[in-house]
Amino acid sequence: MSRNVLIVEDEPNIADALRFILDHAGFDVAVERDGGRVLEALGRRPFDMMILDVMLPNRSGFDILKDLRGGAHPDLPVLMLTAKGQAQDRKTASDLGATSFMTKPFSNAEVVEAVERLIGAA
Repeated sequence: MSRNVLIVEDEPNIADALRFILDHAGFDVAVERDGGRVLEALGRRPFDMMILDVMLPNRSGFDILKDLRGGAHPDLPVLMLTAKGQAQDRKTASDLGATSFMTKPFSNAEVVEAVERLIGAA
């Protein structure tokens, strides 16, 4: 079973922490820090799920999610990850087709559990 995860996160400490957590849980992880290059990254190799930050340079996570759902990746499981946990952000993510939503800070176990669940559901 494939376990490829794309992390889209511009904050180096968070991206590195997520990579470390998921590497040690047995996932094959790639990181993209620029919202404008996410679709290109998806074209380079297949991923089983994506962890997507909302606030990114060049393109927001919401814009990326809108493109995914209306384009070549309508069924890719997406875990929205953001420091902004307001109800409106959750509603926007849900309306755009996010599979799941998690706020920062998060626990290591929470992240691994969410990724396992989303890949298992794919």
